[in-house]
Amino acid sequence: MGIFNRKSTESAVAVATLPVDPALTALTGDYAIDPAHSSIGFTVRHAMVTNVRGTFAEHEGVLKLDGTNPDASTASIDVKIASIDTGIADRDGHLRSGDFFDADQFPLMTFRSLHAQQLGGDKYRITGDLTIKDVTKPLAIDLEFNGSATDVYGNERVGFEGSAEILRSDWGLTWNAALETGGVMVSDKVKLNFDISAIKNAA
Repeated sequence: MGIFNRKSTESAVAVATLPVDPALTALTGDYAIDPAHSSIGFTVRHAMVTNVRGTFAEHEGVLKLDGTNPDASTASIDVKIASIDTGIADRDGHLRSGDFFDADQFPLMTFRSLHAQQLGGDKYRITGDLTIKDVTKPLAIDLEFNGSATDVYGNERVGFEGSAEILRSDWGLTWNAALETGGVMVSDKVKLNFDISAIKNAA
């Protein structure tokens, strides 16, 4: 059952008049993303033949979930660029430099949602503004709701995983090098990956 679902009927009018499932209503509230149990990462093609994967170790964010009206749900995420980690120190340093993110001048990558939409079942799309290096462009993230649970410390949690694709050049990340065999060192297309666990704020 989707986080924002109502029970299905043959009539759209009937759907609007059905009482909201109390289990779903209970999920309504404000949540803080738990960085210790969440991951924000990326995948990019390298030298035309393989993929390089990385993560941003330091990030924070808040979710506001509305179990009765998904359009009212929101998300806000801040990612510390200097925390980029691809497993290779020299490569991470290059990515932090002016050739790419210029982390000293632009320390944060941010996302601010504008709209949430249920696509069916547990699948959702959240659209908003992604800002990198002071360039702001629209971004749509497709998400799947993984469920809710109360952990051993009594925290009420929700989980989502999702992805989006961007062209890094749209945000001014244009560095590249030509290969002798044709093509370029780093693809323009980048896949962003999100695995989010968020804790509901105390009432």
